[in-house]
Amino acid sequence: MIERLRPRDRAFLDAESPTVPRHNATVEVFDADGTGFDYDRFVTLILDRISFVPRYRQRVQWVPGQLAQPVWVDDDLFDIGYHVRRSALPRPGSTEQLRELVARIVSRPLDRQRPLWEIYFVEGLADGRVALLYKTHQALVDGVETVDLGQVLLDTDPEVRVLGGDEWRPRRRPSPTALVAGALRDNLTDPVSALGAVRHAGGAVLRTADHAASGVATVLSGLAGRRPARGTALSGELSQQRRVVGVETTLADHRTVRDAHGGTVNDVVLATLAGGLRAWLMTRSSSMGGLRQVQALVPVSVIDRELEATSLGSQIAPHHVTLPIAEPSPVVRLHQVSYSFQAHKETGRAVAANRLAGIAGFAPTTFHAIGSRVAATESRDFQLSITNVPGPQSPLYAAGARMVSTYPVPPLLPGHALSMGVTSYDGKVFYGITADRDLVPDVDVLAQCVSDALAELVDTATGARPAARRGRRRKASSQKPAPAPTPGPKG
Repeated sequence: MIERLRPRDRAFLDAESPTVPRHNATVEVFDADGTGFDYDRFVTLILDRISFVPRYRQRVQWVPGQLAQPVWVDDDLFDIGYHVRRSALPRPGSTEQLRELVARIVSRPLDRQRPLWEIYFVEGLADGRVALLYKTHQALVDGVETVDLGQVLLDTDPEVRVLGGDEWRPRRRPSPTALVAGALRDNLTDPVSALGAVRHAGGAVLRTADHAASGVATVLSGLAGRRPARGTALSGELSQQRRVVGVETTLADHRTVRDAHGGTVNDVVLATLAGGLRAWLMTRSSSMGGLRQVQALVPVSVIDRELEATSLGSQIAPHHVTLPIAEPSPVVRLHQVSYSFQAHKETGRAVAANRLAGIAGFAPTTFHAIGSRVAATESRDFQLSITNVPGPQSPLYAAGARMVSTYPVPPLLPGHALSMGVTSYDGKVFYGITADRDLVPDVDVLAQCVSDALAELVDTATGARPAARRGRRRKASSQKPAPAPTPGPKG
């Protein structure tokens, strides 16, 4: 049976351009010393698990004349060696060298003629470590039909498990005649989708006044995006190149701040980013470039039957947060961020972070992918997208090698100079920042400012009485689950 791309998935393909590639990425670093974890072993692991995500062996097939939405077809030339690539840094590879390699790779769009993903196995890091760079198109991972491949590769202990793979045989590719016949048949049973496909073909989806009937209009208008106002440090015409940087922190520091001042770990994360942005902007201009606040889009996990259900047990909705970068007090910034989430907490729709952290496999890669899709389709104006995802607080392994760090590499939206992602894992909180190479040449300064902002918050918590004693927290019996902006770590 032919499976067509849904209109929103097609929209991600149509909205892609050389300056705005539509893929998500993640960098994972493993301690491979003495484990035998090498490229061949990693390829074997993928072949053993790829049957859990069958779309990773399918590519997009366009219908002649674009009479209907394109379809997913098995790639009869599927080549694991093309998708899983071997790379290396000059030993001993440094963090800066890894970042430059990642930045070059994520700047390149994926090949539309093949399944829309790549993984790079990077050797040569110091201390016997290796890195994995996952790169998947936003049209591929929707959290409904397909989760991220990275979610099924990691185990909870170092024992090497062989699940047996499958005896995959690609189904015969449909002929042009069959594609046209299927399109005509589907158009008779679903004329609304047919209308949407025709408007895609004519390039009139964004120009026609009555495009709402296609069911794709809202998605496409969000993907095109109403760009932020010009002249700020957070906006501009994007180049084709990126910069990436990561900041490693401890979950204990975030919990220390939470316990002293109230709120949630997620609130601490956002207050840290607000403080980091404030300090970074002040290094550029004493007036912070005229910005007094930053409008951020933070996808949140909710239980809401009105939204599309994912296979991860919750829905993802956009939530707008004002980051008070003009406020000099780190504690006041924290309370203002906490207050902005209060209404969401009181809806009863919020999903507790520890619930999401307990999902089988390494779900943050999938949640980041869904969060980036939500941000891309949001039509309200915002200046910065932030995905914040809780992961398990115990170590995970790939073919016996322990994962020691994981950094999200979120995509940039049109006109957005920055994008941020946060993942908690095994007692750490990893901040990942993607920046346009030309618009933000000082992204290293921003990374240092984020680290300093968290240290500043921790300093305010030293000697502070627990917030519960000052009445800043509700009694346990009246507390509701904390929100999970594609959510923050436990707490």
